[in-house]
Amino acid sequence: MPAVKPVTVTDFRLARSQNRRLGVLTAYDYSTAKLLDAAGVDAILVGDSLGMVVQGHATSLPVTLDEMIYHTKCVTRGTKRAMVITDLPFMTYQLGPTQALESAGRVLKEAGANAVKLEGGVRSRATIAAVVGADIPVMGHIGLTPQSVNGFGGFRVQRDAEKLIADAKAVEEAGAFAMVVECVPVDIVRQIREATTIPLIGIGAGPGCDGQVLVIQDMLGLYGDLAPKFVKVYANLGEQITAAVRDYCRDVQEGTFPASEHTFR
Repeated sequence: MPAVKPVTVTDFRLARSQNRRLGVLTAYDYSTAKLLDAAGVDAILVGDSLGMVVQGHATSLPVTLDEMIYHTKCVTRGTKRAMVITDLPFMTYQLGPTQALESAGRVLKEAGANAVKLEGGVRSRATIAAVVGADIPVMGHIGLTPQSVNGFGGFRVQRDAEKLIADAKAVEEAGAFAMVVECVPVDIVRQIREATTIPLIGIGAGPGCDGQVLVIQDMLGLYGDLAPKFVKVYANLGEQITAAVRDYCRDVQEGTFPASEHTFR
C-alpha cells in the first residue's frame, strides 16, 4: 500500500489556482479524527468550539491553551493525511506578538499541529506576521469571530463590507495561508475574494468560497443547543444514539443482555 501523502500548507495555497475546493471539519478526539481522515477531509480544525460542543459552555471564551493542546494531541494521533489546524483560544494571543508566538509554538511543539488559527483582521495583522515570521503557518479568521461575541452583542451576521475587505487584505498581507470567513453575506464574500488571493474557507459565507468548514457535532446532528442557518445536517446521529441507548437500557433491565454470545465460558 502506497504511503499516504499529507495535505500541506502548499496544497492549500494552490487550491484556488487549481480550482479545487477544500473540505474542513472540526474534531476534538482520536476516534473522530481517524474517521474524518479516512473519509478524505483536507484539514481537521481543532476548534475552540469545543468549549460549547464538548465542555457545555455558552461560548468558546472559557477554553484554555492547555485544553486545546490536549485535544490536539488526541487528534494528531488519529490523523495521517489531513492537515491539523488548532485554534488559539481567547486571551492567548490578544496581548500581542510575543504572547502569540509562545502560544503557537506550544501548539506545534507539544501537540503536533501543522498550523494555528487566530481571529481578527486589521487588529491582528502584526500578530499574524510575527507568528508567520517564525515559520508557524497561520490561518486567519474574519467576519463573525466567536471570541468577539460580547463585542458583537451575540452571534450576528457581519455586513460591514468596507471593514471586512480591509480585514481580509490585512490577513493576507500578514502572511496567512488561508482564512475562515464566517457569517458574511454572499455579495460581500464575492468582493473579498476579488480583493484577495489566498483560499477563503466559508462557514455561513455561501458557495463562493474556496472551501467550507463545519463543526462536526452540528453536521452529524449531535449538538442541539444552537441551530445555525448555515448548517446542513448530514446525519441525525443524536437521534440514533438516543434510540440505541434506550434499547440497551431495556435489554439490561429485561435481562436479555448480555446473551450467551457475549459471555465467556
